Amino acid sequence: MKNICAPSALFLSLFLAVGIGPARAEDDRAGSGPKVEMTWMSIANWYFRIGDLRIVMDGYITRLPGPPFFFAPPGDPGDIYGLTLGPRSVDTPAVSRVVDAVLEDAKLDYLLAGHSHFDHSWDTPTWSRLTGAPIIGGLSTCLQATSQNLPAGRCKVILGGERLDLGNGVTVRVVRFNHSGNNTNPIQHFARELSAPPTPDPVLGGFRGGVGEDYPNGGGGRAFLFTVQHRGATTSFFVQNSASAYDLDKDIIVDGVNYGAPLANLKAAMADAGLTSVDAWIGTGGLAVAQLIVPVIHPKVYIPNHWDGLFNPFWGGLPFPFKDDSLSAFLDAEGIPLMPQHQYMDTYVLTEAGVSMTPNHEMKRRLGFADVQPFGTAMLDALGEVASTSYGDDCGESTVTSPWARIMLTQFSNPAHGSVDLRKLAAIPQGTMGN
Repeated sequence: MKNICAPSALFLSLFLAVGIGPARAEDDRAGSGPKVEMTWMSIANWYFRIGDLRIVMDGYITRLPGPPFFFAPPGDPGDIYGLTLGPRSVDTPAVSRVVDAVLEDAKLDYLLAGHSHFDHSWDTPTWSRLTGAPIIGGLSTCLQATSQNLPAGRCKVILGGERLDLGNGVTVRVVRFNHSGNNTNPIQHFARELSAPPTPDPVLGGFRGGVGEDYPNGGGGRAFLFTVQHRGATTSFFVQNSASAYDLDKDIIVDGVNYGAPLANLKAAMADAGLTSVDAWIGTGGLAVAQLIVPVIHPKVYIPNHWDGLFNPFWGGLPFPFKDDSLSAFLDAEGIPLMPQHQYMDTYVLTEAGVSMTPNHEMKRRLGFADVQPFGTAMLDALGEVASTSYGDDCGESTVTSPWARIMLTQFSNPAHGSVDLRKLAAIPQGTMGN
């Protein structure tokens, strides 16, 4: 594959096809049909199985420690993930265990990287090393892969505007997108790319995960519009793992090159695919983003993404239930079902008949997860006291002022681990309860 995206107006109006898919016999495709299995593996990590085509998005299983390991640089107090106290390495045994549980003996065809922050692309090169699958992502993601000694050509740079034929009747249109946040956390929010591969720490090895260090957002994000065709039928879904209503309608400009506005890019992708709606939207950004994107893609189902925090241990399973009252009310008014997860490795099945959920019991068993995450009385009581279990935006901005983040801090700092001091809630201004 080569980069074929032209900047500015041309890339808004023209999608060019790039054939990169593995060869598949027609008989194989006929047996699989248009069924799509979408498994959520925490944060913005997804495993897509479409017939015998297998794709992983991001794959971040390692957990870097939270603040104070991350801290804001002088002069940018809102960029709480700007800098780190030192380098860290990939938890390769943890990634390998998940690879084995998800794939067993199957071949992984592709790795997609939504953007280049630590909670997305940190483990992506390790997945590629373990499976041999090529990475498709932004320039910074590919530079990060280079720094981890992946073979030349293993990572393919996408800029936005590409139409990728992955084989098996699957086409992906790449949509250049923005990142969550605004001008209060400029290092994390505004489009930034690496200019060279990061250098491992000469003493400790590893890399620095700060968004102002080795893991910038990668020039904004890359969202993906999937279409799956089989015998004249088409199913579709749109997935993005970060977004901000602050400038969703503003052009993304990196090093003087205009990559278009996210909303305009999404409209162009929908037009190129001949779609007026999608069967499912795997989305982030809450109410503000939904109000802008729903009129463009008219999703039949909304599946939340990147909502479970950044630093909770993967092996504990889902840390808390999903709740977002304002988003739920909006989707209800639009007639769009909200289908939140109940445990890591929950699987959604998309067919011509719609979207359903399956517990994915065997995969969860291999990882030590219950089919549905059990929560104690204290957690459920705390849930009733807030309008949202958001930690802020999808990548954790506004963590300091998030009511739910403060509740969880109380819970996890309590030796009883589970006894939430609800008196803390009384000190939270009522106007901030839904933040």
